[in-house]
Amino acid sequence: MSEDILAKIVRMRKADIEKLGLNFGIDIPEKRRVGHTEFLGNAGAILEVKRASPSKGDIAPDLDPLELANTYAEAHAQAISVLTEGNFFKGSLHDLIAVADLMELRRSQKLHACAVLRKDFLLYEDEIDIAYRCGADAVLLIARILDDEQLVKMAKRAQSFDMQAFVEVREKDDFRKLQIVTEALGDAASKTIVAGVNSRDLATFHTDPLVPASVRNKLPAKAVFESGIHSAADADYARSLGFTGILVGEAVAKNPPLAKEVVSAFEGGCENAKGKFWKKFAERRDDRRTVQAEAVQAGTVAESKACASCGNRPMVKICGITREEDGMLAAELGADMLGFVFSKTKRLTTEEFVRSFAAKIRAAHTSEKAPLLVGVITETDSPEGQAAIRLAQEGVLDAVQFHGIAPSAADTCLAHYCAARVGEPADFEQVASLRKNGEPRILLDAKVEGIPGGTGKTIPESLLREKAGDLPLWLAGGITPENVTAICEKFQPELIDVSSGVEDAPGIKNHEKMQNLFKSLMK
Repeated sequence: MSEDILAKIVRMRKADIEKLGLNFGIDIPEKRRVGHTEFLGNAGAILEVKRASPSKGDIAPDLDPLELANTYAEAHAQAISVLTEGNFFKGSLHDLIAVADLMELRRSQKLHACAVLRKDFLLYEDEIDIAYRCGADAVLLIARILDDEQLVKMAKRAQSFDMQAFVEVREKDDFRKLQIVTEALGDAASKTIVAGVNSRDLATFHTDPLVPASVRNKLPAKAVFESGIHSAADADYARSLGFTGILVGEAVAKNPPLAKEVVSAFEGGCENAKGKFWKKFAERRDDRRTVQAEAVQAGTVAESKACASCGNRPMVKICGITREEDGMLAAELGADMLGFVFSKTKRLTTEEFVRSFAAKIRAAHTSEKAPLLVGVITETDSPEGQAAIRLAQEGVLDAVQFHGIAPSAADTCLAHYCAARVGEPADFEQVASLRKNGEPRILLDAKVEGIPGGTGKTIPESLLREKAGDLPLWLAGGITPENVTAICEKFQPELIDVSSGVEDAPGIKNHEKMQNLFKSLMK
């Protein structure tokens, strides 16, 4: 098995330490000469002094750390993260010392001063001492590369200096370690420990904005969304999930004027219904993955039939529900989402039906097992669209699907996701625009002129392969019990949306077809 990126970074760092010592051959102050600012004492943004990364190479190789740090402080960032790893990020302890000295100067001038974080792949307790002497207010501790004992020792050493330990978690075992270090510090943990969840997998450097959503409720109150923030809209998304802070690197290092927009968007946002929906979806996705992995391990589900990218079958949305018996069966079969069309098509439903059905399905299933209910709209100002928005605002629907349209400014806090109709390369411009607007997932539906959805047509395979991008796929259009296995094998979608493929007529589901769909997924 080839060495992953994280393992390579750690291996090379250990070799450098063996050769140069823990100070990497750099003269550092014999004692700390600057004051202290609490790391993330208030909710806000942590902006990064970052020249390069393993995934992107050079980002801002010629940046002036003092000029950049000053820009961040003027933007009223809560903290500045200074990369001190040299091989892949081209940082050094020189940068840390310079930024800490600048913040001390700003404090003396009664200007806004940021806390300073040493961000590195720290492995030894004495590195905490060095960070303290260089002026850091906090240190990054990556749970994935530290065993239980070492993580506790390093967090305690940070606490002894009145520094915060920024503990990064992502994998299942990381949360166990976070619990251990929290218990070890006792009452001091609430002041010492700040938890961060990285949307970027440090082994592969693939980024997924739903990873922080899936674990937010497992983290302490003071928690940070790391990586994947490229715009003000992304910052607002992170805030909607209830995070206390965001850590932003590449976007602001490459484009310093963006700092003010990102800081303002995060501080001006709040935890809301949109974030609640994404947390529910992501938690449900992870729960299903766990169940599926256990089934594969037990031999009750063939691994060859599992989704190659995530170890389980895709999430399933059955759309165009107009009859109670159809929705109930879909839920029993394991549908994760049910869609109700609030657009003038043959699958049009009514507000009264959805209210009645929602009450019955939630009475029949626990909150964890009940499928998420979604209202599909193609216009925001039509009576049908307004009915769906009203039901979502009241919590009758879990979310609204903006199909072929973008949410208005007034609806951005509404629980929602977006669907784009694609049939040619130019249609992916809308997908790119939605992603820039902070949408963590976009449902891709086959485009047929004059028909908003439920066409029975599939998206051309060549178009998907060329334009879909790197986010997990949500696919709709022409999915049937007969082709679903092939589609999943080819594209490993995270979610499939099925409507006409399990119908006798628009809005009239065929129960045998629905049963065969789920059988095909679970063989």
